[in-house]
Formats: sequence, structure tokens, C-alpha cells
Amino acid sequence: MQIFEVVELSEFPYMETMEFNQGQVVSDILNEINNEKVFLLVDHDTKRIWTFNGSKSPFKIQIYGGILAGKLRQQLKLFYRIYSLNRYSKEDKEFQEILEKSIGGGRAKPIEKKDFPEPTPDKYVADISLSTPKINNALEYINQFPQPENLIRRFMIISGTIFSDEKITESFVKEEKTTINPKQLGRLNTGFTFFQDHNYSTRLIIKERIIQGIELYVDKDDKSPSIKIEIPLIFEEKFNNPGSIESLINAFQIPKKLPEESEK
Repeated sequence: MQIFEVVELSEFPYMETMEFNQGQVVSDILNEINNEKVFLLVDHDTKRIWTFNGSKSPFKIQIYGGILAGKLRQQLKLFYRIYSLNRYSKEDKEFQEILEKSIGGGRAKPIEKKDFPEPTPDKYVADISLSTPKINNALEYINQFPQPENLIRRFMIISGTIFSDEKITESFVKEEKTTINPKQLGRLNTGFTFFQDHNYSTRLIIKERIIQGIELYVDKDDKSPSIKIEIPLIFEEKFNNPGSIESLINAFQIPKKLPEESEK
């Protein structure tokens, strides 16, 4: 197993890799001391290139890691495939097996400045298109990723639809058992949306260069009050259900005379 650290540069190409030879096994490198770094692991036994983003690594460095992983794959003649190690929980069997692998030499070479072609004005101009994932497929894919430690998901956005986690009690006779399921709240408004009411940590879930969802997390010890809605709501899923228009009209009628509050 070879391990490379993603290093940021101050000039083009703004990134390179540095081979990590410290430690005897992978777990010596992927620890809390290095949680602000991004690493690329080249497993020559399985012909896999693993990307690993530390829990506090900058988003920009994570992007560089994806680019450099592609460069490593080209260097190794495309026989290798790229996988995300962050997809697995630390307790996962495959994650633990990787942590126990020995660090050694191999034919992968560090990616340096000379490995990038000189930029030209038109070289990186291309048509950009955004695809919208199917909500059910995106939910299934997102649920495969472990939840970050010490964080609670407040909102999740998929294809313009916003969800919030709902705690559901499955049983309580012998012992209480609950599950957390995403509940659809509705669609985002046209325009733009800022999320400034909390100090959110944002996680992007990406599959084959398409954003599957955006998750907004808060610290588990966040004591801020929940949002209280004091206006009547018609939930979106009710729109397609048949009903009586008279019931809807009556729901919004204000009585001519309001009952007086009894004096205490």
C-alpha cells in the first residue's frame, strides 16, 4: 500500500502529491492527528485508489484530491479504479482491513507540477451541464454513507426538495426502538436560499460527478430552539389526494364572532 498526501500550491497547477512513508500500517496515518488532510491510498493488491478526506479537511483540498486521484489512475494505465474510503464507517470490516495494511513501496509516483500541461486561454473552456438525480435513487445512495460523529442532520436537499429527519418509534413493549427516517417537507422557493440561522456543517454527496444531495448538520450539543411555525400549512403530499373543496374553504373561514376569553 502506498499513501500520498494532497498538497496545495500557491501557483498553477495549485496541487501536487507527496508520498507518505511514515508509519508501518495505514492506521498510523489515518488518525485524528491528520484529520485536516486529504490522502490517496494506492492498493496494488486490489488495484484500487482510495480517496480519504479527513473530517476537518478543507473542501478545496478534497476537490484537488479527486483530480489527483484521476492523475494517478492515468499514470497506472487505467488498470486501477477510484473509490471513496469515506463511504464506509470506521467500524466497517473493509475499512478496518485497509487500516491494518502495511505501507510500502510501489510503482505509483508522486504527481508533480510537470505532470500538468501548461494552461491556455481556451483549454479549460467547456460546456457544463447539471443533471438532476431521481429522489428515490439519491436517497438510497445517500443512506449508504455513515453519519458524521458528534453531528446531527437538520436538513437534506435533493433535486430542489428539502427533507428533515423524523424519529419514528418502531416498538416500545420490551424495549424502546426508534429509527431516523427523512421526511419530505416541501420544495425550495425559486431564487436563492441562505442558511444562516445556524452554524451548519455542509456535506455534499456526489456520485459519478453528479451531486446527489446536500446535507446540513449541526453539532449534537446545539441548544438553539427549533423553528416554530405559527401559520396554517397545507402539506405538499395532500395536493394529489381527492377531497372536498367545501372543507378547504371552511378551514380558512373566520367566524363573525370570536368567543370571549373567560375572566379568571
